[in-house]
Amino acid sequence: MAVNVYSTNVTTDNLSRHDMLSWVNDCLRSQFTKIEELCTGAAYCQYMDMLFPGSVPMKRVKFRTNLEHEYIQNFKILQAAFKKMNVDKVIPVDKLIKGRFQDNFEFLQWFKKFFDANYDGREYDALEARSGIMLGQGAIQNELGMVQSPPSRIGGGVNVNTSKSSSQNSVTNQQIEELNSQISDMRLNFEGLEKERDFYFSKLRDIEILTVSRHQMKYRQKKRNTKVRRKVLLMLIESYCSCWAR
Repeated sequence: MAVNVYSTNVTTDNLSRHDMLSWVNDCLRSQFTKIEELCTGAAYCQYMDMLFPGSVPMKRVKFRTNLEHEYIQNFKILQAAFKKMNVDKVIPVDKLIKGRFQDNFEFLQWFKKFFDANYDGREYDALEARSGIMLGQGAIQNELGMVQSPPSRIGGGVNVNTSKSSSQNSVTNQQIEELNSQISDMRLNFEGLEKERDFYFSKLRDIEILTVSRHQMKYRQKKRNTKVRRKVLLMLIESYCSCWAR
């Protein structure tokens, strides 16, 4: 079971944002460029796997995502791991997923203290544990730079056959695998966007149905009120007429 940490008061032991990022990137072999990127929750899920092996279903964690509902899913996985290991901490998911610096920095500060209280020094290959998936915006930018880099020109005095051979040798199997991985990630992101579109469309449809139903209820109520007023008016008229008849 986990050792709980309750205090996050500022002390001389607190690290700067740059130190904290370095700690995360060193531990997880990631390439985060700013604290706000931790809003996906993926890094914390992997930290729990490092501290308590088997506490997190790693295959369900979305390491490469920019979709808010997948951030929420990651934090649900993290909260379930907390519960499993008796970690007495409520995760402020609504604040963290917005990607604001202060909220994410405060949670990271708490998690660093929690990590220090529970880490037993065992070896852990973070990259292998997440099946080689790159983590952080720095990794994505590096990959995009590799894909978008223009081919070098063949100069007038360069032997064409030599240049062609060199070009072929530069395309390694690793680069091909990385490109295939990018295509797979793009496909997953596209599918995620489609799901997100359908999700919000269904919510808008629910709102429309509620609005129409409310309008219809108001209309029926108004109609009933009109009938009641007419009946009351008729009763008053009848009473008035009967008085005059006497």
